[in-house]
Amino acid sequence: MKVLIAGGGIAGPAAGIALARAGIGSEIYEAYPREAGGAGAFLTLTANGQEALRAIGAAGPVLDASFPATRLRLFDPRGTMTGDFPLGQDRPCSRTITRAGLSAVLRREAAARGVPVRYGKRLTSAEAGPDGQVTAIFDDGTRVVGDLLIGADGIHSPVRALIDPAAPAPRFIGLVIACGYAPGAQDAAGAEGYSMYYGSRAFFGCTAGPDGRTWWFARIPADEAAAAAMTASGDPDLVARSFDGDSTPAAAVIRATPGPLSVTSARDIAHLPAWSDRGMIVIGDAAHPVSPRTTQGASLAIEDAAVLAECLRDDPSPGAAFAAFERRRREQVESVVRSGGGDENPAPRARPAGGSQAESAGRGADGTIRSVRD
Repeated sequence: MKVLIAGGGIAGPAAGIALARAGIGSEIYEAYPREAGGAGAFLTLTANGQEALRAIGAAGPVLDASFPATRLRLFDPRGTMTGDFPLGQDRPCSRTITRAGLSAVLRREAAARGVPVRYGKRLTSAEAGPDGQVTAIFDDGTRVVGDLLIGADGIHSPVRALIDPAAPAPRFIGLVIACGYAPGAQDAAGAEGYSMYYGSRAFFGCTAGPDGRTWWFARIPADEAAAAAMTASGDPDLVARSFDGDSTPAAAVIRATPGPLSVTSARDIAHLPAWSDRGMIVIGDAAHPVSPRTTQGASLAIEDAAVLAECLRDDPSPGAAFAAFERRRREQVESVVRSGGGDENPAPRARPAGGSQAESAGRGADGTIRSVRD
């Protein structure tokens, strides 16, 4: 079997690693050139994502490239601490890493397992032949034939549209997500974990990075026009205004950050009717983009990769494997998408040390991630 993977971000390399562990060959096709990117945004890998990494044999390198959060401090708009909780007492604590860093580690691990990564290959179309094989067509004219095509190509997935041209588009969920790295300002972040500031108009979180900077993110409720303005400008002052008037360090930390910032409009898909068709399937954000407030996007993508590899190992018939994958994943991931709804800035409250509501919602007996071996 030869599997074609569109997308070299997180889900794609994870799928290549998982498939190699299951004895299945694959190739990854990444739209951007090798040198594209930068630090960009950062993310957290929760316990379930780390479990999935262990299942595909890639946990060590990712853990080495990330850092843990062992405490969670909560503050109200006046800057008063309302909670201080240890993390990781009954399950692994979250790990923080840049999105670009995680992608790079996973691509290296895929290459080490004999999975080539082809850069500058933007998928434009795909054709399913009468023999069941799939031909992937790229914008440079390259045509590649495989036994199936995995769309790990993100929130604006071309493969999703090929599977179902009527598939719902990602919906704007009323949030702007900003991210940056401020020099110093460690008092705002505290030590050994995250400080979360529930502002009067927006939410701010930060942690002390291993590079001596404060790694921070902000979630700002906004309409589409305001979201477009912040996204287009990346202006720290424009983002910081949502925290002016609060007695927290959020506005100062944001304004101390060199711009332009990484700013995006948060989007999700509550229900994608078709995940697969004619030898093609979508995973990760291509299938179920989720609100960043769940902290589950990367972890769900790695879980998808592990489970799909298991399903193809157990039954290499694409139709049967895809159906088994969907039975194991759909209910769980859609519950996580739903958990990302609701008010952005609820009153601070105690949280269990063992993990978030979204993390618990994403797991279940039928979806347990096992070690993927041939």
